[in-house]
Amino acid sequence: MSFAPALHSEWLKIRTLRSLVVGLAAVVLATAAFSALAGADSSGDTDGDFDPLFTAFFGVNFGQIAAITFGAQAVSSEFQGGALRVSLTAVPHRGRWFAAKMTAVGIPALAVGLLTGCVALAVGRTLLGDRADGLSWGEGLRAVVGCGIYLALMALFAAGLTALLRSGVTTLSILIPFLLLVSFVVGDMSGNAADLLPDRAGQVVLHENWNGMLGPWAGLAVTAAWTSAALLAGWWGVRRRDA
Repeated sequence: MSFAPALHSEWLKIRTLRSLVVGLAAVVLATAAFSALAGADSSGDTDGDFDPLFTAFFGVNFGQIAAITFGAQAVSSEFQGGALRVSLTAVPHRGRWFAAKMTAVGIPALAVGLLTGCVALAVGRTLLGDRADGLSWGEGLRAVVGCGIYLALMALFAAGLTALLRSGVTTLSILIPFLLLVSFVVGDMSGNAADLLPDRAGQVVLHENWNGMLGPWAGLAVTAAWTSAALLAGWWGVRRRDA
């Protein structure tokens, strides 16, 4: 089977699994809800460190949990009930199947990520009111595009790890505590080294101003490097292990 029908087949799997569709919707809803809470809670902020752009996109910290769950579930379903053997019977070339699977994960994650960015920006501007007047449309566009790329990279990061570990539960047990605890707690204690963590690096693009070692696009490049490493490891796992 060539790449195009393999991709179509993988896209059908994602489109017809309700849990995956719900997971994509949760990316938008979770981000919008927590961005709304952050915007409402910041109404009294007067300090000079206030960042209206990141306040508008604060919900991405929680929307990314839904994104990595989507990526992990999309791949872990292949390791249940012998589904991977059926997939590889239809597409014997494992590299081609893996590329089709990751493309089927990445494209909808990117589309939903861009939609999420638009919703977060709209919600943030509405709730911040006059406090968002200093934001330029260029900064808003950068954050929307960066949000889409970032969420897609995180979904693919989880998908690659799941292909390597062969378990969505294991992947989420590693990534969710990392994103919610390690990155926030340990990251704040480790200085600029924390800027190289996949989530902190990628989220630089969501800030109006950033004093760290990376710029917006350099930060996304670091996240892309982490994702590439996870995908290469996942590809190795699929090629070298029995289905």
